[in-house]
Amino acid sequence: MAMRRQLAAWTALIALTLGACGGGASGAGDGGSPPAPPPPPPPISDAEAWRFLNQATFGATPAAADEFKRLGAAAWIDAQMALPASLQLPFLQALPAPQFPFERQADRLDAWFRNAVNGEDQLRQRVAFALSEIFVVSQQGALVSYPYGLASYYDMLAGHAFGNYRELLEDVTLHPAMGIYLSMLGNEKPDPALNIRPDENYARELMQLFSIGLVELNADGSVRLGADDQPIPTYDQATIEAYAHVYTGWHFAGAPSFELAFPNAFNQTIPMQLYPDYHDTGEKRLLSGVVLPAGQTGEQDLAGALDSLFFHPNVGPFVAIRLIQRLTASNPSPGYVSRVAAVFDDNGAGVRGDLGAVVRAILLDPEARPAAPGATDGKLKEPLLRLTQLWRAYDARSASGRRSLRAAGVFFGGAPPAAPPVFNFSGPFYAPPGEIRDGSLVAPEMQIATEYQNTLVTNYFLYQAFGLNSASDALAEDDVYIDIDDEVEVAADTDALIDMVAAKLTGGELSATLRAEIETMLALLPADDPVLRAAETIYFIASSPEFAYQR
Repeated sequence: MAMRRQLAAWTALIALTLGACGGGASGAGDGGSPPAPPPPPPPISDAEAWRFLNQATFGATPAAADEFKRLGAAAWIDAQMALPASLQLPFLQALPAPQFPFERQADRLDAWFRNAVNGEDQLRQRVAFALSEIFVVSQQGALVSYPYGLASYYDMLAGHAFGNYRELLEDVTLHPAMGIYLSMLGNEKPDPALNIRPDENYARELMQLFSIGLVELNADGSVRLGADDQPIPTYDQATIEAYAHVYTGWHFAGAPSFELAFPNAFNQTIPMQLYPDYHDTGEKRLLSGVVLPAGQTGEQDLAGALDSLFFHPNVGPFVAIRLIQRLTASNPSPGYVSRVAAVFDDNGAGVRGDLGAVVRAILLDPEARPAAPGATDGKLKEPLLRLTQLWRAYDARSASGRRSLRAAGVFFGGAPPAAPPVFNFSGPFYAPPGEIRDGSLVAPEMQIATEYQNTLVTNYFLYQAFGLNSASDALAEDDVYIDIDDEVEVAADTDALIDMVAAKLTGGELSATLRAEIETMLALLPADDPVLRAAETIYFIASSPEFAYQR
């Protein structure tokens, strides 16, 4: 009896102890079975995979969708961020030296297409493309003879795609391609006797286009208003002049003097060098009350100036809006912008400017792919992204191995980096007249969607589908053609053909209207002409509004 009472006392004590620490094998302390594990997440559909991959890559493919469905969004992003960057400069440097440097621009574009269409590091390349449309340089104009510099610049953007924005600002500032494009390279301190004043071009664009914008912003991207109910300017002419004095004394590296700093194939790919005698060492009054004291070195002035911009409260929402627009949505809600800007300000570990965390926040935000998309969700795909998606879906290649499209700038309104102005091919605030502008919305990509440009894009897709395909016997060595062999095999079966093309281009999603139009078209074509039937179906979907719209 005493033993029984002792065992009962020990049992009660163990139960009391386990209950106090939340342990025990029973569920909720009621003596029942352990709680059931949470159910696994629902499987990812093809359509969901396509939506994500068209935001994060240069185009969804069945193979990429299978990998994404296996990993899930977060693990897919982790895997992509771990991949090394596919680069352009080594590709160019492996080629023989050209007679004229501009001849290598076509090869640089070939390298860009190879990485965009076939690179494993799709997320990095996609973010680099987005950054290239913010930190714009262009082969049009002064950089036409600097293909190595442009390749190096783009590789730098790819290297910083998941890095820190402050480091990116510095590397952009000191890259010779930017130095040439916005005339900071060779910028001299003032000399009134020779009527020399520091060039203000880069100082102005670094603030307006690369960091803080023209007016002060709230954390959600909305414009701050002053007491007069008007937007508050972020800077004035005096501020521009002060920053212009910071960016003096920098030129091509490796020269014995400032005057002898001439370009070559090497120094257009490495950071500019400071030549101290040409740097203005006077006091400089910058934004937010920052004063750079007289007597500092050019490196000290540069660090202080870039820090004053990087820590400005505008930078978080500024970067958030532009990267969201490039990747997921033209008209993000204030909440979406605010959430991403907060991650820019602090990645959760006390780090400001972590682009990897920002990209992750953009792609994983609930607003990136809402379950029930609304009329203003998503964005219009740039024509170039429609082309890369088609090429990726249909394993585009050429007999020579080249992936170049020399007329990309003509047919598709732009080829990287070849924007006509520093404002990119299209501005972030462009609103076409009519329903979009009346609704206080924007559609940046529609700035290049002119009647002329849309006709060129549609005509190119026509040529691609009917002429540049694997069934053609008239392909030139450099012609980039799509592989339509699978479609040719099933072309006599209307439903199977439509399903196959839709699976490759839209993740299987087609409106009933578009499907009915394709069925009507195929009913008019002979069943014994499989190439024509395959080409028509591909062209119909590739040139459709549904393919052009990313939601």
